[in-house]
Amino acid sequence: MTTTATRPRSIAVPVTAFVVGAVVAVLVGVFGTMHDPTTQGLTSLWYRTVIDMKVVLATVIGVLAVWQLVAGLWIYGRLGRPAPSWVGGVHRVTGAIAVVLAIFVAYNCLWALGLESGTLKDGEPVGTRTVVHGVLGCAVIGAFVVKAAAVRARRAPGWFLPVAGGLLGAGTSAGLPSTPRCRYQGAEADRGPGRRPRSARPSPARRPGARRRGPRRR
Repeated sequence: MTTTATRPRSIAVPVTAFVVGAVVAVLVGVFGTMHDPTTQGLTSLWYRTVIDMKVVLATVIGVLAVWQLVAGLWIYGRLGRPAPSWVGGVHRVTGAIAVVLAIFVAYNCLWALGLESGTLKDGEPVGTRTVVHGVLGCAVIGAFVVKAAAVRARRAPGWFLPVAGGLLGAGTSAGLPSTPRCRYQGAEADRGPGRRPRSARPSPARRPGARRRGPRRR
């Protein structure tokens, strides 16, 4: 009669994963601050601009992240009823789709916008929401690394996988409220330095012979 020995759980596995994830997040942030943003060499798929594509795909990623969190709680019996057999398979497939989309969006976002803070070259201050969005984006990339390690780890404690998945879902969902501001800034950047927003453009000259309207009589 043979007995199978269970591998001992080690706290070093999650500690190492969190350290590596933090290092990756910091390196991505450093690249974002040193890189000169440009839209050359990017693809907007079937959208008008790269920013429009980023906003739509980021929203899809956020929805998938919420589903990942709900499905994880369901699988671990935290929703009060057992999960059907199909939930595990859908959870893995949607997780893989979210990872691919997130890598694609992160590349385009870093390459086109970078990680902005302080003031821009023209002296305009960078808004707090934009800074928070960039920092959360870097943190989410690090959380992806931690989640990948949690999925593959065999000697990690039982709490490591749900905690890693919860942090990833929370970080992704927290970054969604700042996407409209980034879309506005990206639209301004797509106009180019030689074009001004509509609010700053001079009004067209009046036609010759046109009468200037005075105040309306009551």
